[in-house]
Amino acid sequence: MNRHCSPDPSLDPRARQLLRTLIGRYIHSGEPVGSQTLARHAGLDVSPATIRSILADLEEVGLLSAPHASAGRIPTAQGYRLFVDSLLQVRPLPDGEIARLRGELPAGGGTQALLGSASELLSAMTHFVGVVSVPRREQFAFRRIEFVPLDTQRVLAILVFADNEVQNRIIQTRRPFEPGELERVGNYLNAHFAGRAVADIRATLLAELRNAQAEMQVLLSQSIELAEQVLLPGHDDMVLAGQTRLMGVQELADVDRLRELFEAFARKREILQLLERTVQAPGVRIFIGEETGLAPLEGVSLVTASYGAAGRVLGVLGVIGPTRMAYDRVIPVVQAAADALGDAFGGPVADPGLHDC
Repeated sequence: MNRHCSPDPSLDPRARQLLRTLIGRYIHSGEPVGSQTLARHAGLDVSPATIRSILADLEEVGLLSAPHASAGRIPTAQGYRLFVDSLLQVRPLPDGEIARLRGELPAGGGTQALLGSASELLSAMTHFVGVVSVPRREQFAFRRIEFVPLDTQRVLAILVFADNEVQNRIIQTRRPFEPGELERVGNYLNAHFAGRAVADIRATLLAELRNAQAEMQVLLSQSIELAEQVLLPGHDDMVLAGQTRLMGVQELADVDRLRELFEAFARKREILQLLERTVQAPGVRIFIGEETGLAPLEGVSLVTASYGAAGRVLGVLGVIGPTRMAYDRVIPVVQAAADALGDAFGGPVADPGLHDC
């Protein structure tokens, strides 16, 4: 697990066991947990008075809080952080659920269909919001390109990528192109660059232009003029599923908080930036509450993992849910979904798994 490495208060084994039990009970019930409950469930041979004293110490160091003058305690964001970093026991996802993921994310499917299925599966399996960032188009090889004149200085470019996705892009040219010129440029790009990643093509064209003989310079110049627009990086986006599931979460019942959260979902920009912070991090990354740095997400947690193929990271997927989520369930679902989506795109990301700092 890729952890945030927050300070770990020196806790003796009894305090760690009580904290683990309290958070487990709170995640299960959603109710503040008192000393009598802990005395029954913590498996420690200590009195309720001793438990109350330990709970007071845990509250003093910021791991617990007592809401509404209740006798029970609930974990703070710092308490959850310590829990997921050093107290949580995560078991691999059962084989049947892994098979379900792989069955619904088959290799060879179109990119948009795969991403939509992945976000829906994450939401269905965790009952929270599934989120998947869309791979940058320039990371994919293109299979074929065609140019169609629309009017005097507008051209329709039709790109077919290696993952079976088709994109139509309208580009504005600096001068009119004859249909024959467009055909020659398309034939040249298809003959020399099919199977290459889009990000490599413009740089290669410029390098070839510098070394080209005079008779090739015209064709290369025309190719660059069209390619420099049509092969620009596309706008990154993400696929969300299950947003309405959060409306039934007790901790997010406040209408204003929900509105801010749904507005953040609609804008996408801030969440995409947060996902990009994790794109090169191996294994599972967890943001709890204010650790996201986004005010609308202060009441939720985000569990993410990167996915990719052939050693290249393509994007990030994850689950957004309340801080009171069953992390031992969500973490293996996110990791297994990242592995399955990577396999569907053609292979595993290098160094998968859970990692410490």
